[in-house]
Amino acid sequence: MPLNSYFVRICIVFLIVFLIGCSGIKTKQQRGKDTDSKDDRICNGGQCVNPSSAQVSPKNRDHTEKLEGQFKQSYQGLTATDWFKKAVALWDGEKYTAPKKAIGYLNNAIRLQPGYADAYYSRGFAYDNLGQYQSSIKDYNNAIRLKPDDAIAYSNRGKAYAKLGHNQLAIKDFNEAIRLQPDYVNAYNNRSFAYLLQGNNNLGCRDAQKACALGLCTVLKWAKGKGYCR
Repeated sequence: MPLNSYFVRICIVFLIVFLIGCSGIKTKQQRGKDTDSKDDRICNGGQCVNPSSAQVSPKNRDHTEKLEGQFKQSYQGLTATDWFKKAVALWDGEKYTAPKKAIGYLNNAIRLQPGYADAYYSRGFAYDNLGQYQSSIKDYNNAIRLKPDDAIAYSNRGKAYAKLGHNQLAIKDFNEAIRLQPDYVNAYNNRSFAYLLQGNNNLGCRDAQKACALGLCTVLKWAKGKGYCR
């Protein structure tokens, strides 16, 4: 075979290989672009969507918010009122028969409804039953913040202060309770005891007599037995 013919054939083979290689090769940037474009899409039934540009429809957003609202309104299938009633069922008229359990129920009520004043008040009383007066005062603070005209909350917070030895703070709360409810017998009874503990027999006996006139003579009888009142 003539040399020139052989050389021409070799050149043709190299040219064919080069052309085939170029048709099947893309640059790194091109491969990355194509791969990213394909991987970013979610396809179903021949329709593709890019999640980065997809938006939640107003209808679906409303449904999600509704479900979140329902979850917030109930816990273990019970509403804040349901949990409150479970705690009230443990009340025997004077104290909680199971104050720790009552606190657990009221925790759930408050978690579902943070502005539930009666739940704070009741939990404060449960803490009081356990002798946890600081926690009791914190809950009465919240109850008063939410219902500033609640005479009973002021009176019970005053009792908690008195049990901690803070008689002046206690008297201040009893004063407010009486201002809000002038015939509130427990406030008079409690304030009389606080005055007597301070050594103020004059005011203490006056309040004890007022409480007795309203039907509660506990402190007056005690004070007479001690010789504080006549």
